[in-house]
Amino acid sequence: MSTQPNWISPEKPIDLTEKQLLAAILDGTFSTGTSLPPERELAQSLGITRPTLRGALQRLSRDGWIQIQQGKSTIVKDYWKEGNLVMLNALSKQPEVLTPALIWNLLEVRAALAPQYTRLAFSRSAEQLIDFLNRYTDLPDTPDAYAQADQELHHQLTVLSGNPIFTLIYNGFRQISYQAGLDYFASVEARESSLEFYKGLLQDAHNHDPQSAARRTAAVMQDSLDFWQKFVRS
Repeated sequence: MSTQPNWISPEKPIDLTEKQLLAAILDGTFSTGTSLPPERELAQSLGITRPTLRGALQRLSRDGWIQIQQGKSTIVKDYWKEGNLVMLNALSKQPEVLTPALIWNLLEVRAALAPQYTRLAFSRSAEQLIDFLNRYTDLPDTPDAYAQADQELHHQLTVLSGNPIFTLIYNGFRQISYQAGLDYFASVEARESSLEFYKGLLQDAHNHDPQSAARRTAAVMQDSLDFWQKFVRS
């Protein structure tokens, strides 16, 4: 019996157009507050049909990147002031905007939220956390292993907190959290400190002590912020 090859479907024109337009917005080719070129001109420059362009524009409008005005020019919105959680995933995939300052801002949000969702998770799901954290006592001593483990831990804590809004917010910059972790955990000292943090959380779970887990999390979040602050200032 023959097996079918694992074909990779070519990217659809509307998907490619959406990505190209979004990249142009994020790199400043189409800056916030300015008008996009007329449809005919824009379609020609992209080498696509106007229906394909309109479909891509409708997607960008739906996600809040642009404002389509009937009979008027399409405006690029100020996504830093008018944006939403959907946009964080797009921003995390654009290296030109993934600056130390942006990473620090996102980690500052995580630092504000993490003690709260940690406390809730330890209050509601200590036994599940014991099973989960047992895997964290013998991590491979590499930046990638620690970065992966750390973002998985925070995701799990948001889920076990019982408040899905925490998870939605964290998922918005989960990839950035991993990428920032690769730099942070390049330090042997950071890995050693985090290993002690994971062991401490495991003990907190055994002791059913959500307050200790929250304080412990707040301290390690501040360490991460201090690490990134030196890059922001340089």
